Amino acid sequence: MSHTVLRLVALCFGGALLTGCVMSEKYEQEKARSLNFQRLLAQEEKRTGELDAELKKARRQLTEVEARNREMTLEMQSVREQLARSQEEVMALRETATLEQQAQAELGDLPELKGDLAGLGLDEPTLTTEGRVPIYHEVMPGETLFRLSRTYAVKVDQIREWNGLRDDLIEVGQQLVVGYE
Repeated sequence: MSHTVLRLVALCFGGALLTGCVMSEKYEQEKARSLNFQRLLAQEEKRTGELDAELKKARRQLTEVEARNREMTLEMQSVREQLARSQEEVMALRETATLEQQAQAELGDLPELKGDLAGLGLDEPTLTTEGRVPIYHEVMPGETLFRLSRTYAVKVDQIREWNGLRDDLIEVGQQLVVGYE
């Protein structure tokens, strides 16, 4: 019986020893798998950080492009408005030239009237400003001296003279004398 007990103890001890080896082997496998997972996780975190940096850079670039787009849209709008004003002035000049040609064709060349007018000092009517109240106009977007001269039936040169302007440049909000009462 002691021999059987001894065998039984040896068998238990051997089983425990074998179980310990198997457990140790499983532990090493789990440890290796865990280290591999940690390595992969670190690589993914690094890649995520790189992608976040690229995303931030792309967002900054998008903001810059949108700002440039807004600026260019405003510039384009301004150029379109300026082009429309220029076309309007060209049309008005053509209309004026056509009317002048029609008037010359209808009146013909009347040299005797021209001489009479010159002799009387009536070449061109002039507006005197003495003792008269000035009429002011506030310049609105899109207005030009030419348009104001047509609106108030005066010459561009006269508006320039009344306001001490050297050229045709006027600004929005500027107060201009456009005539006298």
